[in-house]
Amino acid sequence: METWPLMRMDSLCEITSSKRIFAADYVSEGVPFFRGREITEKYKGNLEVSTELFITENKFQEIERKFGAPKQGDLLLTSVGTLGSVYVVKAGDRFYFKDGNLTWFRNFKGLNSQFLYYWIGSPQGKAELQKCTIGSSQSAFTIVLLKGMEIELPPLPIQQSIADILSAYDELIENSQRRIKILESMARALYREWFVHFRFPGHELHPRVTSSLGEIPKGWEVRAVKDVSTVTYGFPFQSKKFTTDRIGTPVIRIRDILEGSINTFTDEDAAPKYHIKNGNILVGMDGDFHMCIWSSGHAFQNQRVAKFESNGEISNYHLFLALELPIQTWNKSIVGTTVAHLGDMHIKTIQIVWPPENILLKAREILEPMSEQVIVLKRQIQNLRHTRDLLLPRLLSGQIDVSNLPEPDAS
Repeated sequence: METWPLMRMDSLCEITSSKRIFAADYVSEGVPFFRGREITEKYKGNLEVSTELFITENKFQEIERKFGAPKQGDLLLTSVGTLGSVYVVKAGDRFYFKDGNLTWFRNFKGLNSQFLYYWIGSPQGKAELQKCTIGSSQSAFTIVLLKGMEIELPPLPIQQSIADILSAYDELIENSQRRIKILESMARALYREWFVHFRFPGHELHPRVTSSLGEIPKGWEVRAVKDVSTVTYGFPFQSKKFTTDRIGTPVIRIRDILEGSINTFTDEDAAPKYHIKNGNILVGMDGDFHMCIWSSGHAFQNQRVAKFESNGEISNYHLFLALELPIQTWNKSIVGTTVAHLGDMHIKTIQIVWPPENILLKAREILEPMSEQVIVLKRQIQNLRHTRDLLLPRLLSGQIDVSNLPEPDAS
């Protein structure tokens, strides 16, 4: 096992923040203006981020000329609220960011920024970041404390090798995410064409008739979602029995629907109807009503998570796509005192268009292979992340000789 010198962070790079931008400078389009939210989305692997704020091109050029702007190889760290999300700026990135929310690491000397990215996510890095945390009601990192972080630093060639090994896993993950996005876009396009615009094979022979959902092709019906699927609401597990030590059965909570991963476990048991398996449709019932087709293996279904299971007449992916618009509509229209709540009273009102059997079968033939491939790709991503995360602390501590590691395998 190699030993490397301990170095202070401020001897290896400049640690700063951005020039303050005021609300009056925001515009509806232009150069993206990132907060912690957008960097966290990038950190989680989102190929596209939900950019809501922009500044003008002239404002960006003025700031870039006077103070500089993020460039390839710089690193940003979320430093208020959601702490510890990191992003290394890529070639072609062009954005500015909110001061205070993000800390900017740049002008590196003897430190590879990609290596720093992985170090921050390691046990050693997390321990150092914990020392930099202040605040009780809202946690934050301070630049002064971040400058004093200490890092065991291998020579630059070894830093590069470690970063290259771990980046190879991330590149495979990103490639799978792109493939998932393409498959999901194709499925949604087919659903819109056939079941929203009604341009399905042979549509010319079907005049439109009036229905409770507007005009639909003659011979089609409108059915309540609860007539074509079984809806199960989660079990009220005792939160005091929840653990994060991965002992017991994983429990899917609302936050896990979007992430697709679980960190909560319990030793309680639950009836079979609360058991989740790959392919189940899940919907969060509080806050933002996130949806997913589950792909992370067997787990229990916690309260305020709804499960939809097709009765077999309609394919699972078809049901998921049919639910998206009504769930999104309820998400926008339900207003709570603090957070929005989706309930059975809302779900039982959801109706979907129901075509003849031959159209249902054709949709199944196309959509189900797509859904199966998406689940396979998501499982591959989980396996790659698991292997990468096992390697990470061992590489950064010098326990593994970087010269003898094989290339990662997506399968």
